[in-house]
Amino acid sequence: MSLNLFWLQCGACGGDTMSLLCADSPGFVQVLDKLDLRVLWHPSMTACDAKERERTVGAITAGDLPLHILCVEGSVIRGPTGTGMYATHSGRPKKDLLAALAARAEHVIAVGTCASFGGIPASCEVEACGVQFTRDQKGGFLGDSWTSGSGMPVINLPGCPCHPSVVVGTLTALVGGVPLHLDRLGTPTEWYGMLVHQGCTRNEYHEYRVEEKEFGERGCLFFHMGCHGPLAHGPCNKLLWNRRSSKTRAGVPCFGCTKPGFPQATPFFETPNIENLPIELPEGVDRAHYMAYKGMAAAAAPERLLGRENEV
Repeated sequence: MSLNLFWLQCGACGGDTMSLLCADSPGFVQVLDKLDLRVLWHPSMTACDAKERERTVGAITAGDLPLHILCVEGSVIRGPTGTGMYATHSGRPKKDLLAALAARAEHVIAVGTCASFGGIPASCEVEACGVQFTRDQKGGFLGDSWTSGSGMPVINLPGCPCHPSVVVGTLTALVGGVPLHLDRLGTPTEWYGMLVHQGCTRNEYHEYRVEEKEFGERGCLFFHMGCHGPLAHGPCNKLLWNRRSSKTRAGVPCFGCTKPGFPQATPFFETPNIENLPIELPEGVDRAHYMAYKGMAAAAAPERLLGRENEV
């Protein structure tokens, strides 16, 4: 029997959809066929008029049509003053549609950082939040204790955008009955149990504190250039984008787009620091020991790293 999927786009730019449509091994349409997933509605993939869409929504909310997977893209807009009228669907607040569909869903997936934690709109006057989190605090729109029909909380897949392989992998796991272990932020540890730093080809520069201070050098981007690689959880250097690259491999700092606090208040290309030591250190690292370790590591840096050449 086919399983039904509904994709609800809330306060979003559509970037997570564009990312998912770039999945190529396998492609998203192949995934749907293999998993026998039936897309009831997707704003970029469904060819039906508004009346048919409303009939589908009505059948789901009435309990006449089962909803196995609800994917939410974008933050939940609650403004102004809690009405949700800044973001509507057929004249009604989208937040109300989300609540009605979530009440019938066996699984709910928040796709992207906006849906997971609120993202960029959470800093604006639209009163945005994530589906079950606001930044790193559980609660969000559906509430702290909310669970779907399967008994699971909202599955958060952050990223701006979310990597398509993470979405495909999550759908495959749910359909295949493979248990997903979620961390305290509701993210599957299969993809978010690692740091972006893991798999970065500049790791050795980081270990010896050989620092990049100008774009185009060969060095670690963490100490001066604003890189969040040692701070952000995500698979970007394991699951390469377009199967070939990542920000740090291309010489661009990781922006930490999977973090609940994304986007940061400070400039992307600057590392907030005190006396050249980053204020935010890798998770669980003691500052005093880190200073001593990095000082010794920098003194021991091999010539082959210090003698790096500018590739530009």
